[in-house]
This record gives sequence, C-alpha cells and structure tokens, in this order.
Amino acid sequence: MTRLDTLLAGLARERSTGALRVGRSGTIFLADGRVTYMECAQAPSVERLLAARGLMSEAALRRLRDDGGCARLIEEGPLTAGELQYAVLGGVLDAAFFLLPVSGARPKFRPGERHWLGGQWFFDVSGLVRECARRRAQLAQIWPSAEVDTLPVRPLARLPGHGVTLSRVQWEVVVRADHKATPLELAKQIGRPAYPVLLAVRRLAASGLLAEPEPAGLPKRGQHEAAGRPPHDPGAAPQPLGPPVTGDPTDLALLMRLKKALEELS
Repeated sequence: MTRLDTLLAGLARERSTGALRVGRSGTIFLADGRVTYMECAQAPSVERLLAARGLMSEAALRRLRDDGGCARLIEEGPLTAGELQYAVLGGVLDAAFFLLPVSGARPKFRPGERHWLGGQWFFDVSGLVRECARRRAQLAQIWPSAEVDTLPVRPLARLPGHGVTLSRVQWEVVVRADHKATPLELAKQIGRPAYPVLLAVRRLAASGLLAEPEPAGLPKRGQHEAAGRPPHDPGAAPQPLGPPVTGDPTDLALLMRLKKALEELS
C-alpha cells in the first residue's frame, strides 16, 4: 500500500489542486501541489481553537465561513493576518503529525475542493514530513512510552517531593485532568493544539507526577533515568499567537522555528 507521504509527494509533482480525504481520519487540501490546510479528527481544528480561546464563537466562525471566508475573517474578526497564520500553522502541523503515519486507509482525491481557511499560506510536503519526524523524536526523548498519549491523564494525589515547577500548559493539563480525559481530549477542552499538550503530559510522566495507569504500567522510572532522563521543565512564558507576517515561505520557516522554541519552553 502506498504511503501517504509518498502519495502527497506525487500530487505535489503533478501540481494538483483539491482535497485528499484519508478515510475518517482527516483531509489534506492542496493548491498547485502545495499543502494549504490539513484537518484531523484527533486534533483540535483551528476553528475549535479560536472558539475555545474566546476569540470568536463557533456560530460566528460558521457565518464567516459561509460568507466571505478567510478574507472576511481577517477583515472583521479579532485576529490579524499574522495571528491567523500562526493559528493555521499550529493546526496544520498538528494534523500532519497524526495523519502522515496513517496506514490502512484508502485516500480519495477530490479535484478542485478547497478549505475556507486554505489558500493564504502554503506548506511544503517534505518540510511537513521532516517536522513530524522531529516531533516524534522529541516526544521519545522526553519519555519513551507513547502509552501516556492515549490513556487518561491521572496526576498524583500527592507530590513525590517538597515542590515542583510546572509550565503554563502543564498547569492547565493538571487543573483540567479528571482521570478520565486523554491528552487529546484535554487539548480540545483547554483550546490548545494537541502537540504541546502531548509534550506537557510526557514531561509530567518524566517528572514522576502521573499515577500508573490501569492495567498496564508506565516504564520504570529507574530505567528511564538510567537512559538519561531530561531535566525537569523550568516553566514557560505565555504562548503568543505570533507577529503579523505574510504568506511568504521565509515567514513560514521563521514561524516553524518560533513554534519549536516555544514548544521547548512549554
């Protein structure tokens, strides 16, 4: 079966325009062979993130989607073009992280179909693949077991020491954790992209602040420490939506470096 990234590379060479639907997992939108937008069932959409942050109601976003689209959102909404670009960047990278490893689905390409937020900024397929690989490697370095990504987040009832330092995202995760919601469910609740929440949860696990799940246990702390556990997260500054920039590829590369730096602080 053809890998999804290989299929996307072929569509890029053919300068295809349309939507590649990956079963129920999500959709990848392209224009002239470049990715303009990606949405994934596992990660919060840009619309959901904007609504969760209180910037716009979902009803208002639906009205703009049906009448004027992205241009009207920038003109009448509370976001600058740069802020919306940063939000779209986060949504696309989130969706790519979950969609590109997908296998077993039969993608279907629909020529000419566009997303209402797409067409303003473009993403190189090979760049998205490299960024997904970097993110997976970063998660594995922080905590080697992907088990915590899908299990309910269960913070310890008592601290293992006299005190801890939590980042802003970690604090939001701990406050919202009800021992039932998974990291992806928490991301949708707190209005953050999924990947920063996965980072926060893995760092909580690495710090020994999560209770062992049932029935399977987390990797033994001694084993992880012997492999060289990373230092405890010292905390992070609030995450801005980013500066007003254009759709130039240079700006997108700058934003991706900015997001990487913010994620390492989170």
